[in-house]
Amino acid sequence: MNLVDVLHARRRIAPYIRRTPLVRSLWLSDLSGADVLLKLESLQLANSFKSRGAFNAVIARLERPNAPHQLVTASAGNHGRALAAAAETFKLPLVVFTPANAPAAKLDAIRRHGATLRAEAPDYDEAERQAKAFSVQAGAEFISPYNDEDVIAGAATVAIEMFEDAADIDLLIVPIGGGGLVSGVAVAATAIAPACDVVGIEAAASCAFQTSIRAGHLVEIAPGPTIADGLGGNPDPDTITFGLIQDLVDRIETVTEDDLAAAIAGLVEHEHLVAEGAGAAAVAALVGGRVEARGRRVAAIVSGSNIDRARLAALL
Repeated sequence: MNLVDVLHARRRIAPYIRRTPLVRSLWLSDLSGADVLLKLESLQLANSFKSRGAFNAVIARLERPNAPHQLVTASAGNHGRALAAAAETFKLPLVVFTPANAPAAKLDAIRRHGATLRAEAPDYDEAERQAKAFSVQAGAEFISPYNDEDVIAGAATVAIEMFEDAADIDLLIVPIGGGGLVSGVAVAATAIAPACDVVGIEAAASCAFQTSIRAGHLVEIAPGPTIADGLGGNPDPDTITFGLIQDLVDRIETVTEDDLAAAIAGLVEHEHLVAEGAGAAAVAALVGGRVEARGRRVAAIVSGSNIDRARLAALL
């Protein structure tokens, strides 16, 4: 995958997504000693960056000779919601497998878009196994939330927008779940601004990629509970994101549950913005001092805002 693929993705998805704002945060700038910009994918359609990859994946498949007649996916919630919106737009049936305890805000939205929801798995890893089994049994096209070049290329379009709005960014801070967003951002950044550092952020409770990078190969971890539900679980053993992260991401840091909670509360208090746990991970890295940013021009991606009301109220 390269910048040409990202530009093709941008053309495909332009009618179906928002160009989200890149705004300066005085709060985080003062806190970190850097010039901090926030890319507000929390204001994206479906309230997460996942709309970019979902629409690109569906449209790219419809452009191919053997277009799918049915789709299936696994999701912690946001990809399922975004793919449900894309499937509804193009009138394709979709089955979404999620953990049983996925946030109601995400599950309700999947249902509203008309997808069939199977929220029965104990965790994300099992939901992905169930979705792949269904794909084989039903002959449905499986679209991974991260292990898919079209999904990654769609996610990468966020980086093009950031560099267009602030060409002198020299540090990008990006959440890592399955690695699709950080892989795409790194591909685009390497082509557009090779001197810019890309730092990925995982939840300390579920840091599959940091563990794997240190080992030199993808290893399975035992994920712990985290309020960043979108970052939990193990990636597909054959994921293409691991190689991209190895080659293009400068380093990976982790954030604690306290960092995440402080970031969510701080975004509400100082920026009047709502973010879910995964969506606030890049901000949490600055709040917790996990990334040294002093003197730099920093862009942190606020990747989503699909948080249940009760959880948000408890964190506040």
